[in-house]
Amino acid sequence: MTALYLYDDEVARGFEPFALTRPVGELRAGVELLRRRWERATGAAAHGFVAAPHLADFAEFDAPPAVAGELPAGAILANARCAVALDAHAIGAAEGTERWTCDGRVAAVRLRAPLALERLADGALPLEALAPEHAPTRALRGWWLDAVWALVGRLGAMLADDIAVLGPTLVTAAHPGTVLGAHQVYVERGATVEPHVVFDTTAGPVLLRRGATVQAFTRVVGPCAVGEHSVVVADRISGCSIGDVCRVHGEISASVVLGHANKAHDGFVGHSYLGRWVNLGAGTTTSNLKNTYGTVALWTPEGVRDTAEQFLGTLFGDHARTGIGLRLTTGCVVGAGANVYDRMPPKLVPAFAWGAEAPYGRYDVEKFVAVAARAMARRQVTLAAGAAAQLRAAHARAGHRYGSGAGAADRMVG
Repeated sequence: MTALYLYDDEVARGFEPFALTRPVGELRAGVELLRRRWERATGAAAHGFVAAPHLADFAEFDAPPAVAGELPAGAILANARCAVALDAHAIGAAEGTERWTCDGRVAAVRLRAPLALERLADGALPLEALAPEHAPTRALRGWWLDAVWALVGRLGAMLADDIAVLGPTLVTAAHPGTVLGAHQVYVERGATVEPHVVFDTTAGPVLLRRGATVQAFTRVVGPCAVGEHSVVVADRISGCSIGDVCRVHGEISASVVLGHANKAHDGFVGHSYLGRWVNLGAGTTTSNLKNTYGTVALWTPEGVRDTAEQFLGTLFGDHARTGIGLRLTTGCVVGAGANVYDRMPPKLVPAFAWGAEAPYGRYDVEKFVAVAARAMARRQVTLAAGAAAQLRAAHARAGHRYGSGAGAADRMVG
């Protein structure tokens, strides 16, 4: 069987606020996780990932472990930043193929010889260096994520494409909702649609996975996908990818909810990305458009960059939490584990920040881990010892990653 490994290159390792707590392959792009896209394409379960050292203990549901030692000859090494289209199938079985390209760039290679992990340690080695240009090559359809905001900027196109591929393969059921528009609504058997739901498919299709619930008086606007055992409640859910086991209420537009996250109250969220275990307090509102209608600038580890996007809200790292009524400015980054409330935060809230205004205190690591375990238990998920160790490693790294000038104080609070 083909062995598949996902590689976070140096660009992927800058995808903050998410790269602090997870490999890029475990981010949702369109309907599916990036890792699952490659698993579907290769027909093989991923054996491991290669990412920054502080993620060595990462563990989450069915995610593979960090690689130790070397990668075997014959394995496929795929760039995690390439969101391969869901209509690619069994490329791992392609006889003689040694390189796979997407938009003319090498997205994956088959290793001719064992590869020492040290060569990939800093993410600087390009996959092009592992397979010569004349190697047998096959082109794949997909999308490159060249910056973290591409997860939001490319969302609409990816959703429409993904649902068109996935929807017809599912066993679907009838529903009592009203459909407006020409695109399809795919309700997987086991999903629940209450009366008085409107599906607006004028701009794209809608997909509900098994166990999902859409409550009465909700308008779901395509392209939109709702994951397994998630509940969407009232108002307008438009152009979103909502992962598994989420609760979403109020207006949300053009956003990704990775999974196991709560936006359980009113408040507008637009063109944003919610990491896993995020909880937004009642009335939390994001701005996704500047008053000047200009492009949005965003903090990155390399400095503030112009995203060239006119619409961009907030990127919420894993386990981030907001207080009631919090307002977030256009192009805001809320770091992993941050707990902020009261006043409008600056464009960057450092990871594990705590407080009502900058300069924030720093969340005590053991108190944070205890709260994370408590929050996860509410969804019948246990915070394993290895995963807790990885969160502690992220906490230790956060000061270096976000820098002393980001506004975090040395005092421990929480």
